[in-house]
Amino acid sequence: MKIYQNARFDRLPDAILFDTDNTLYHYDPAHEAAQHAVREKVVDAFSITREEFDTAFKEARRQVKERLKHTASSHSRLLYLQRMLEILGLGSQVLLALDFEQTYWRTFLSNATLFDGVKDVLDDLRLLGVPTAIVTDLTAQIQFRKVVYFGLDHYFDYIVTSEEAGFDKPHAAPFQIALEKMRPKGERIWMIGDNPVNDIQGGRQKINAVTLQKVHAGVELGTGENAPDASFSSFNDLRKLIAKMGELR
Repeated sequence: MKIYQNARFDRLPDAILFDTDNTLYHYDPAHEAAQHAVREKVVDAFSITREEFDTAFKEARRQVKERLKHTASSHSRLLYLQRMLEILGLGSQVLLALDFEQTYWRTFLSNATLFDGVKDVLDDLRLLGVPTAIVTDLTAQIQFRKVVYFGLDHYFDYIVTSEEAGFDKPHAAPFQIALEKMRPKGERIWMIGDNPVNDIQGGRQKINAVTLQKVHAGVELGTGENAPDASFSSFNDLRKLIAKMGELR
């Protein structure tokens, strides 16, 4: 645990907001396994090369994101796969698009593992009476599925997705909706996430949150206006910080 702004850690927070993807679990291994499974299935189904799949999928993703901008549906694996099939000259192929999407998420979840200590931290926060919420991008259905899969549905008080908010982070809406739901007793809010722009800059600028960045392989520590107030690589270290602050209150 590295604290860069000591004055912001003089007491327990009144509420804590958590990002999900790549914060509570390591996103990259799960995504890579899922993308590989879909690639192999498409290659086998249509006798195309892996390179053709990668090129078409990359272009499909680019087009969907360009059209939908910073909305939950811009992350839709189903839309990527539908557009990929169209780019390959195969039409929308609705049934296959659905099948490929299910392959992706089934493989993704089976390869996704919570970071050590996540549930311990959440247990501690509940005992200390600190309310918690998830503030996450992407559509509600898949984010709800992740929360249930990880067994976290009884650990968090609330969840806000960018589908509900209408905007991805760092837009103010997801943060503000979470606070409206939580109604914290004070203004000391923590935002915990991995993304230096969406989570750290967004949390600080939109709700004046104390920001903590989860860092691990593939995550770069934020700098400048994206610099967190603290960073940690292990949830067990975060747990120690919370325990220490709980003793001071």
